[in-house]
Amino acid sequence: MAKKLYVGGLNYDTNEAALKAAFEKAGTVDSATIIMDKMTGRSKGFGFVEMSTDEEAKAAIEMWDSKELDGRTIRVSEARPMEDRPPRRDFGGGGNRGGGYGGGGSRGKSW
Repeated sequence: MAKKLYVGGLNYDTNEAALKAAFEKAGTVDSATIIMDKMTGRSKGFGFVEMSTDEEAKAAIEMWDSKELDGRTIRVSEARPMEDRPPRRDFGGGGNRGGGYGGGGSRGKSW
């Protein structure tokens, strides 16, 4: 079993210190990270906890999966490796995207 755990369903007010303190009840926590939205700076409601040993990770899953933390029922499972994703399309500004009204032309005028 991997040492890194996925923790979902977190209260948006839960911080990394509180997450780490909760999981330390199951063993030594190497790190606790809450994923934040880049645009708003607000929690996305999930994070990752890295336990020191496989046994502690298993104990943390048994202790916290489907249990309440800060008023929310959380889900805890072994974290899956990040999968390769196709490159993101650029939806930003700039460049010609084929829209607009074109370049004028004569529009019925004779020059």
